Amino acid sequence: MRYVFGPVPSRRLGLSLGVDLIPRKTCTFDCIYCEVGRTTQKISIPMDFFPVQEIVQQVRECLSIESPDIITLAGSGEPTLNSEIDRIIGSIKEITNIPVAVLTNGSLFWRQETREKVKNADIILPTLSAGTNSAFRRIHRPCVELDLEKVSQGLEKLRQEYLGKIYLEVVLLKGFNDGEEELARLKEEIERIGPDRVQLNTVVRPPADPRAKPLDMKTLEDIKNFFGKKAEIISSSIATRKGPERESVIEQFLEMIKRRPLREIDLVAALDLPKEEIQGLIKGLLIKGIIKSYEHSGSIFYLMNDENRPEERN
Repeated sequence: MRYVFGPVPSRRLGLSLGVDLIPRKTCTFDCIYCEVGRTTQKISIPMDFFPVQEIVQQVRECLSIESPDIITLAGSGEPTLNSEIDRIIGSIKEITNIPVAVLTNGSLFWRQETREKVKNADIILPTLSAGTNSAFRRIHRPCVELDLEKVSQGLEKLRQEYLGKIYLEVVLLKGFNDGEEELARLKEEIERIGPDRVQLNTVVRPPADPRAKPLDMKTLEDIKNFFGKKAEIISSSIATRKGPERESVIEQFLEMIKRRPLREIDLVAALDLPKEEIQGLIKGLLIKGIIKSYEHSGSIFYLMNDENRPEERN
């Protein structure tokens, strides 16, 4: 389906049915850690992108055969850039009692109109990964009119007005926002916002910029303790492995499917990793176009994008 994907397992939300409201890589940011790749349309003014009725109909069709824990408005761009997001939330809630979440970079909540449009969501999951404007610009590479103060104040206003849950994601990157001063400033910003949870993440899938490097588990644990009781680590074990070890997992994954197409179950067994971590790798590599999939005899196989399917070879 064009607008709906999954359900996919999410460590933050359970089994999530994703709804993509934005054309690929249309965003207010161009984050160095983004798994989708570089932003190709950087804008900050919401627009009417896709037909609301088609989106809702696809959600309805999926729900007739799937039973997710949550419906997540997310995808390959910033969902609050869709000017019809309020109608989409309302229409989904008319057809199901499954909670609706908005997975957002949090950059547009300084706009009262944006805060108003998401007020009926059950959970909002914004991101704040910097305590200084210099780190904010280095990590997020935002539209020129956006800065840390504007984004942070928007999140504070969201918390004051919004009655649902706010789970604030903090993406931590080696050499960008893991220093003592930056973390102290970030903690101050988080305490002003007052989210229900602070969810610590780091690079899991191949990032848009190779300078985006993950933190190890010990460092994440130290930061979690520093941020306090609301903080939790949501990164997978792949992300928290040290650089060469983590890169080795991804290299092994790609090397295997270069040789021959494999199913998810084959990759789980070969790499000795939990199913949800393999699913995460597959999702990130599919979105970036590094691998592709095809169906054969009722099973989904994965292979490198520059290879032909087995049945097409001579």
